[in-house]
Parts: sequence; C-alpha cells; structure tokens
Amino acid sequence: MTSEQGSTVPRRQLGRYLRKAREDAGITREAAARELEWSVQKLWRIENGATSLRAIDVRNMSELYRIDSELTEELMSLARETKAKGWWHAYGDAIPPFFELYVGLEAAAERIRNYEAELVPGLLQTEAYMHEVIQVSDSGMPEEDKEKRVAIKLERQHLLSRRLPPPPKLQVILNEAVLRRPTRNLRTTAGQLRHLIAVSQELPNVAVRVLPFSAGLHKAAGAGAFAILDFEARGAHPDPSTVYSEAPTGALYLDKPAEVATYEGIWAGVNELALDERQSYGLITSVAEEYES
Repeated sequence: MTSEQGSTVPRRQLGRYLRKAREDAGITREAAARELEWSVQKLWRIENGATSLRAIDVRNMSELYRIDSELTEELMSLARETKAKGWWHAYGDAIPPFFELYVGLEAAAERIRNYEAELVPGLLQTEAYMHEVIQVSDSGMPEEDKEKRVAIKLERQHLLSRRLPPPPKLQVILNEAVLRRPTRNLRTTAGQLRHLIAVSQELPNVAVRVLPFSAGLHKAAGAGAFAILDFEARGAHPDPSTVYSEAPTGALYLDKPAEVATYEGIWAGVNELALDERQSYGLITSVAEEYES
C-alpha cells in the first residue's frame, strides 16, 4: 500500500467483506452494533470504508457473523493495512473528514469522469483560482488554513502527471456556466480557462469538454456536480466503481450497482450533448479572450 493511496483501498475492501458477511448471516446493522457494543454510526463507517479497524475488532465481528477461521485471518491481515497513512494526513484538520476518503480513492482510480456545473474541478484549478474559490466559500478561515487548503489541492494535482503507477484518465465535462462564472479578478478567470486547454493538450490522459447552453435541459440538471471513479479490475473482488457527490456539510459515496448505473446514465446523457474537444477548446478560448479584453 503506497503513501499515495494510504489506507483507503484496504478500508473499503474490508468494509465490503464485513457488510456482506453480516447480511449473509441475516443480522441487521442495528442488531450487530448492539452485540458489539458500538453505535450504529460506527458500524456504518466501518462498512463504508470510512475508518480504520483493529484486528481484534475484526475477530469479534467474525465470531458474531460466523466467518470461518481462514477468512477471518485474511480479514485481520487486511485490517492491519487500514492503519496506513496517506500524504494528506500531514495536513491535519485542513482536509475535511468526509473528503479524506475521496482523496485516497482518487489516487487509486484508473479513470475519473467528472461533471461540474459551477466550478472548475480541483484537479484542474490554477493556484490563483483556488484562492478565489476559498475566499468565497470559506472567507472566515484563518490565512494559514487557507494556504493549507491550496497546498492540498496542488498536491492532489501531481497524480495527473505521475509516472508510477500510471496516472488516471481524467474526463471532465464542464457546464458552460463554469466558463461564464467570473472571479473577482477577470485575468484570474482568463488564466484559469487557458490553463484548462494547456493541461489537456500537455497531458494525454486529460480531456476537457464543454456542455453548451445551447444543449438545453439535460440529465445532469437535477443531479449537480459528481464524479464517477473506476478502478482497475484486480483479483476476485475488485473495487467497484464509485460515485462521489459533495455538499457543503458532507458527501455521498455510492457504489451499489443500481446507484452507479443511474449516474452512468446521467453521464451518458451529458457526454452525448457536450461539444467535442476541438469545439470545446474554441469556446473556452473565446470566453477567455472576452475576459482579457
């Protein structure tokens, strides 16, 4: 397990195994939490890969769910991997707890499909644009914490150009409103738009397209911004594709087949309506020139 992914992948794998074992045993989450003397919220966090787990806790759960001894030993070994630290732990409280899981998943993903309705996604933001966004969303935050937030975003961007493991394929579709939404400094906005083109031209794994206003109503209109993360199929139990949707007070992580299928349909809808890359670059350049004039 690399420091880039931290404990995210083993936590998710362990959580899925334990959730399935509980369900196969016919035990509700409430009943299991009561027997283990935990809160239901704690068990929910374990089953969704949001927290690390001690090997002794895995043994107790295995006894309750009647998991055989061989699999129990494997799960206990996996639990020890959930203690690994990712690079983002060095930033302490500057990264919201609900976002910590996403950073690890992002680093482990083979492909990221991202629809954005209002903002340029963090992986493609310039430093100046980052400051503008943070100033609007967290104006009361101490300057030191703002700088940490910027540093985290810049660190995340390294994954797009890393050599090993191969960087993820990033496919971004921006609502035209993202281009038309100016920051306080119009040159910052223009620089951000030109950066979108530069990154997508320099990195073959990055593609940026625009969903124009002329497309009219579309499937993502009621969904808002979201990302679909796909993972390399390894072993008998590969990580499932996961949908991430963020709100001011938390985030949704959806990985059930029906949930992912719903967002796959939404993505297919905007993908069909979006301009191709050449047309998108033309529109982005045109809007950038408006801000520069």
